[in-house]
Amino acid sequence: MIELWHCADARSFRALWTLEEMDLPYRMHLMPFPPRIRQPEYLEQNPLGTIPLLVDGQTRMSESAAIIEYLAVRHGPTAIAVTADDAHYGAWLNWLHFGEATLTFPQTLVLRYRRLEAPERRLPQAADDYAQWYRSRLRAVDRALADGREWLVADRFTGADISVGYALLLARTLKLDDDLQPAIAAYWERLSERPAYLRARQVQSEAVSVLPEPYTSR
Repeated sequence: MIELWHCADARSFRALWTLEEMDLPYRMHLMPFPPRIRQPEYLEQNPLGTIPLLVDGQTRMSESAAIIEYLAVRHGPTAIAVTADDAHYGAWLNWLHFGEATLTFPQTLVLRYRRLEAPERRLPQAADDYAQWYRSRLRAVDRALADGREWLVADRFTGADISVGYALLLARTLKLDDDLQPAIAAYWERLSERPAYLRARQVQSEAVSVLPEPYTSR
């Protein structure tokens, strides 16, 4: 069975959401954040101390966007994947990694320098600069949706929407969502109404209430 090490609303939510979209059986280990400090035994599983960690047999993965791709391809076929023979394949890969490398990266620095560092080490100017960086890169999403398109690529919901959608979820946590363009606001509404997204939120909520017990989907 697939195992996922997860912290509430962290990057690992991408993997959890993907597992629910694909209706795959899995076991989730919910940990307090940051786990390398608050649950140091996790370092035995992932010496980096980062999340997510997904284990599938001999496969061990710690990059959230790569996990989306792995699950979609390895455990497909599934509509959330775009195959290499599809004209949209390059765009799918680009959006899949755009969600993490371009959108989530600056958000993590906002999180660090506004919330996680001790008060005397916080850097408001750096946090503000990276918040602006995130907002400026989000314009690419607005342009992609400006023609009335519902999803980012291939005229359907795919793993690319999970990757970018998680960045929008994190933006809500960081209060970076107060000036969303109408197309992005409508896109987020579609994402957050998906049954698999709602199931992932429910699974997470139930697991939080019984930390540190693992959750097994079926």
